[in-house]
Amino acid sequence: MPDTPPDWSPEPESKPRKPRTGDVLHLTRATSVQFTRPIFVRVIRVLDWPTYDGWLWIDGYELAGNGDAVARRSLFVMPAGLIWPDPPARRPTTRTPVKRGPVKVG
Repeated sequence: MPDTPPDWSPEPESKPRKPRTGDVLHLTRATSVQFTRPIFVRVIRVLDWPTYDGWLWIDGYELAGNGDAVARRSLFVMPAGLIWPDPPARRPTTRTPVKRGPVKVG
């Protein structure tokens, strides 16, 4: 058996990030072969249904291009293939001050 350098240690396996309620996910073929057409999904919950090792069931809403929910779906996915898209940049809102007159007391 060859000697290994004293400072060598195997890299720990990192577990893929697990989705949470409210997350928006981009699902592609890397997530599952069922996604021949990529979709966006807002997670309702992660289901505790039995699965193969490394897979999970999520319950969520499929999103249209404008962000509206169009269908509720239960999806079998591989967490290693999930994509968390960057949230859209928030547009600064300009606030118009409210003009108030004097208050009558009594």
